[in-house]
Amino acid sequence: MNNKPIYVTMPSLAPLNEYNEILKTVWERGILTHNGPLVQQLEKDICAKLEIDNFVAVSNGTIAIQMAIKALELKGEIITSPFTWVATVSAIKWEGCSPVFCDIDAETLNIDTTKIEALITDKTVAIMPVHVFGTPCNVEEIDRIAKKHNLKVIYDAAHAIGSTYNAKSVLEFGDISATSLHATKLLNTAEGGGCIAPDKHLHEKLKRIRFFGHNDAKDIVEDGFNGKMTEVHAALGIANLKYYDEVLADRHKKYMLYRNELSTIPGLSFQEVKWGTSNYSYFPVIFETEEQLLKVEKALNAVNIFPRRYFYPSVNTYTEIVDYQPTPISEDIAKRILCLPLYWKLEEKEVIRIIDVLTKSE
Repeated sequence: MNNKPIYVTMPSLAPLNEYNEILKTVWERGILTHNGPLVQQLEKDICAKLEIDNFVAVSNGTIAIQMAIKALELKGEIITSPFTWVATVSAIKWEGCSPVFCDIDAETLNIDTTKIEALITDKTVAIMPVHVFGTPCNVEEIDRIAKKHNLKVIYDAAHAIGSTYNAKSVLEFGDISATSLHATKLLNTAEGGGCIAPDKHLHEKLKRIRFFGHNDAKDIVEDGFNGKMTEVHAALGIANLKYYDEVLADRHKKYMLYRNELSTIPGLSFQEVKWGTSNYSYFPVIFETEEQLLKVEKALNAVNIFPRRYFYPSVNTYTEIVDYQPTPISEDIAKRILCLPLYWKLEEKEVIRIIDVLTKSE
């Protein structure tokens, strides 16, 4: 039996020769950065594929969140989810704001909209929900709350390229969505990210912030920084985008294989999609106890299969960087959730093997 390690995810990559053909144009032009032609092409291609109007390509998803906060000129408290990667909180703090943690819905794993308003104070300036694992938040209710209290909405949409709400890209909601094009994401540029702002003026402001605050005449008109994507990274994104539909369909197929086969096992539960459609970025399994999770994880590791405990621990417990705020549901689920391997080149027979190991070790 092939004992090659199986990790929780692997990059979806176009054939190397196709990437090289695009790279040749970079070498011919000698343009590597500063909003080069490939960055501009990638932005246009992503807009066309996702049927969105505006996309600002940037160096990574964390910078995308920081740019969103800066563009909206926020200073104060930002209500966000504790069930996320630490970058969500880091970006808030780097921009001089304070994270306030709202507990999550136990089924969707997204921010619990029924608990947001109780956390709003005179210091609150925005809500930053997370589309966890690509599962859309309750965007309509979040919009209602934000308008009622005159708050901005920034979506941490790191996982959400390909996710939809009412047949519309979920990236189109909120004042700004910040997404990731990291190697682990459904569409990747190795490192990269993007900001999506439906408002044209905000879109142009994000472009200026990305490039030190320069306007088209190269005058400094904003307090910006270096958030630029390189031509080398954009080239990879263009190459990979050709396979986007195939990758999305493949993840859906394997996601459903996991779900159908594991749904008969007592004690396991799964993330539920209540609003819109997911892009099937990850396949999380929630166990009844942490002990069961650790037992399954050990059994999988023993045969060179390496799932990942996303997101563990709950970010509100990182007391070296935040003041502890209790969020019991997030803290509990973070201890019991395990993401199983799911990626484009993972063979279905390996998915079956993972299911078999999990079933026998339960």
